[in-house]
Amino acid sequence: MGWRIRPFTFGLFGALGVLVALLIGSLVDKLATVLVYIGIALFLALGLDPVVRAIERRLPRPAAVAIVVAGVLLAFAGIVLAIVPVLVQQVTNLIDNGPQMVSDVMASDWYRQLSAQFGSSFEDAAGQALSFLQDPANLTQIGGGIVAVGAGIAGGVTGMTIVLILTLYFMASLRGMKRLAARFVPAYQRARFTEVLEEISSAVGRYVIGQASLALINGVLSLIVLSIIGAPMPALLALIAFIGSLIPLVGTLSASIVNSLICLIASPVTALIAFGYYLVYMQIEAYVLSPRIMSKAVAVPGAIVVIAAVAGGALGGVLGALVAIPVAASIIIIVQKVIFPSQDAKRLPPAKV
Repeated sequence: MGWRIRPFTFGLFGALGVLVALLIGSLVDKLATVLVYIGIALFLALGLDPVVRAIERRLPRPAAVAIVVAGVLLAFAGIVLAIVPVLVQQVTNLIDNGPQMVSDVMASDWYRQLSAQFGSSFEDAAGQALSFLQDPANLTQIGGGIVAVGAGIAGGVTGMTIVLILTLYFMASLRGMKRLAARFVPAYQRARFTEVLEEISSAVGRYVIGQASLALINGVLSLIVLSIIGAPMPALLALIAFIGSLIPLVGTLSASIVNSLICLIASPVTALIAFGYYLVYMQIEAYVLSPRIMSKAVAVPGAIVVIAAVAGGALGGVLGALVAIPVAASIIIIVQKVIFPSQDAKRLPPAKV
């Protein structure tokens, strides 16, 4: 006698399933930032693992991990001490000199040309902006914006600290985590699983190191060039270039456009020079730097890079976009090493029953 499903029971279990799905979705939404932190820390640990392995050839692994940890902490402290005071000073100067900068812009030739082309509405808008900056009653609103920016910077530093702590923990326990993951696989498939896992970790590690190297090159060169041409807040713009270059294709282009537009504060000539520099740099990065630095990393097609970056950015902002590319690289390796060989081994169609 077959089982008979009662409508009430079916509806009850269906409603429970929907409630569980909604609960899981709510938890994932609330923990999205934490999950992104964990993902970034894991990929950074994979990126630092080749450095640990290189030192491990001469020293025991605990000593190698300790050396890399000390190096990461010193680098993190150096970056904070070098960038934060400069950023604070430049933002303060921008606030203090804001009215004068607007007055200089209104007195420039290109402003007169735009005003003549677009009529009185353009001039009225600029005059209102100048009046807003010069009115002491608006200092409270400006101060509130500064407080919000400061809170955002503090939140970013807190997030970086959390990621750093998780990275150090993952780096120290990476081998144990791999062994634990292998225990969930049947014994007869464990060797193959371990091989694929090692290949994924090595490829992702090389990718992270390569992309970080490209970002560092772009950040340093941006700081030098933007300081020479007299761009406003060169340290902040260099930081934007560094963060943008961590995301291939999309990030570098977006950061270049943002920095060039910000350079309009100085003058159109400065913005044009900055835009020209970034055009030249992107060509050098695409045809000289990237092939040399990223040659040993897994090749991710450009279309997949763009799709992954956009999807990751929609889900988790900049941090999500940073994690999305290594995830896409890992999926490509799994497809190449597991799915394709499995499909190639099927020479004959399944037997008909």
